[in-house]
Amino acid sequence: MTIETAVVQQSETKRWAMVAIVMGCGIGAALQVGKVPIAASMLQQSLGIDLAAVGTVAGVFAVLGLVGSVPAGVVIAAVGARRVLLCGLAAIALGAASGALAPQLAVLLASRLLEGLGFLLVMVAAPALLDRVVDVGARDVTMAVWSCVMPFGIALALVAGPMFGSWRAIWWASAAFAVVLFVLAGIFVPGVASRTGPARTGLLQEATALARRRTPALLMVLFALYSLMFFALFSFLPILLTERLGVSSQSAGGLSALAAAGNVVGNLTAGKLLARGASRTLLIAVAAIVMGASALGIFLPVLGGWGAFFLCLLFSATGGLIPATLLATAPAAARSAAMVPVMMGLLMTGSNFGQVTGPIAVGTVVSVWGWGAASVMVVAAAILAGLAAWMLARGDHNRVGEASGPA
Repeated sequence: MTIETAVVQQSETKRWAMVAIVMGCGIGAALQVGKVPIAASMLQQSLGIDLAAVGTVAGVFAVLGLVGSVPAGVVIAAVGARRVLLCGLAAIALGAASGALAPQLAVLLASRLLEGLGFLLVMVAAPALLDRVVDVGARDVTMAVWSCVMPFGIALALVAGPMFGSWRAIWWASAAFAVVLFVLAGIFVPGVASRTGPARTGLLQEATALARRRTPALLMVLFALYSLMFFALFSFLPILLTERLGVSSQSAGGLSALAAAGNVVGNLTAGKLLARGASRTLLIAVAAIVMGASALGIFLPVLGGWGAFFLCLLFSATGGLIPATLLATAPAAARSAAMVPVMMGLLMTGSNFGQVTGPIAVGTVVSVWGWGAASVMVVAAAILAGLAAWMLARGDHNRVGEASGPA
């Protein structure tokens, strides 16, 4: 082995170690989302709250993302993704620790806002780092793997949550995990320059122009609708399974984690299909239709408990096609490397809209009308997603989405 070869291999090892740590940061951020569903019954008993309040605890997490995602992308483009990533991890750790100490619901909600800020910063900064590290030819697969961090983090929380004796212990553990990730990222993730060099002038104008374009706007809407459908189910899945199947909270957590892990299958499948030239809009439309149809059997008492759980697996696995496809399309839709963080911010705006509206709306309608009312929301979102995919197909997405790199 020559010295040059050894240096190249060492560089590749460091690069993929960095990729792994960045992926881990995404999982740590997503874990903050998944810890609420598995702790829902604990929260109800400890704080004396109903499902609507639990939905608020879950949904308020994403409120800052509604207004802060695009500005976060602009900040990343200006000051660098590494700094923002570290700030996000610090905010998650501080928010989770504050929540663990919360004496009442109002303080817990405030701590969830801080966690949500950290989540936002991590989820916008991390894909921007990945886009600059991996080769353009590996973008679709890399973004498909990145899209797995949300379901994987949620599944991890659902599996690990029942091992703790109280919801406060879950919050402390999630804070500790964020601290560990902060240390690892601080050591192993270097600052990465943009492929096109620093671009700090006119960023707000470029970001505004990007948000007004048809394709980025439709991608954001599609992510919002997907997120609404996903969190409408998974924010309450352990409770739903406990009621429908009569299983223990620990078993419900394991089954919910299995359903969340099914989303990973869809994400990875999307990466392979995109690499083979599959139609992006067709993948999105088919997934939305299957999610809507599955929701009818999940929320309505037309099937037995295990039949409904099978539909949860189908809902999750098929739904995974959507985020992977959107994330893989986003960098090219940005049309410049400097605008990739802003494009990711737009997607996060959509994602956070769904995270806010899904749990709060479902918690409210279920408390008033029962589980069947939740199916109406999901079916309506699925129909709108199919319409948005059709509009995307009629636009300029083929030229943007199939490009080898940002134009």
